Amino acid sequence: MAHRLFEGKEHAASYQKYRVSPPDMLIGQILAFLEKKKGKPFSLAVDVGCGSGQGTVLLAPHFDQVVGTDISPAQLEVAQSHGHAPNVSYREGAAEEMPFPDSSVDLLTAMTAAHWFDAPGFLREADRLLSPRGCLALLSYTMDMELQYADDHRSQRLNEVCKEFYAALLPYRNAHLGSCSVTLYKHMYESILYPEKEWNECLWVKSHMPLRSYMGLVESFSSYQTLLKKDPEQAKRLSQDIMDKLLAVMGVSTAETEVAVAVKYFYVLACKPAE
Repeated sequence: MAHRLFEGKEHAASYQKYRVSPPDMLIGQILAFLEKKKGKPFSLAVDVGCGSGQGTVLLAPHFDQVVGTDISPAQLEVAQSHGHAPNVSYREGAAEEMPFPDSSVDLLTAMTAAHWFDAPGFLREADRLLSPRGCLALLSYTMDMELQYADDHRSQRLNEVCKEFYAALLPYRNAHLGSCSVTLYKHMYESILYPEKEWNECLWVKSHMPLRSYMGLVESFSSYQTLLKKDPEQAKRLSQDIMDKLLAVMGVSTAETEVAVAVKYFYVLACKPAE
């Protein structure tokens, strides 16, 4: 069964504002895999569970047409409201039943989304849609992000506070995900019957952002949103407490102070055999 989340307008706006975009390095590896397996030119890419489109737009320079699909009208409204290349469009629909002809898609991606799909149904649909030698790319990142600021000692203390934040949210984590969504992706990888496939578990990517944006990123996660719906005051107290502790460790007074945030990505690549 697919899971429907991230559908409120406020959550969609937060998602667009704070969620990190897939790094250029990872997009490059996906495209290199596709070029090696299928070769250019690239016609159609479909980004499933595209949310507010941060990853979808990154594919635009490399394909004749890119379509982002999502089950949430609110997410698609946010995606469409932001400027994008003329060859990018968005459609509403479920990952398990998409409005494209058989064997029409060169690249099918799901960026931080496939863990919410009905995996057997999605993989069957992916197999239907992919052209011969077309490729599937599933990517996501873990919640155990690491902060770096000033020196090793302060960075260590910051990450102790971050772990406290993650632990407080753990009871509100969707049971479908288990303790770590990596396991779901491993199961999907094992379910893909194509002989040409790759599992890549650890790609650390560092970016710089204001501390406020890091907090917004964690607050966009489904576990925090669940707490926010259940007890808004408790959620706000938790966020403020964590923010105060992080500022104290950093020795600064403004949440606009920049920190380095390291995110650990993992991803699956697979190539459909030629007919």
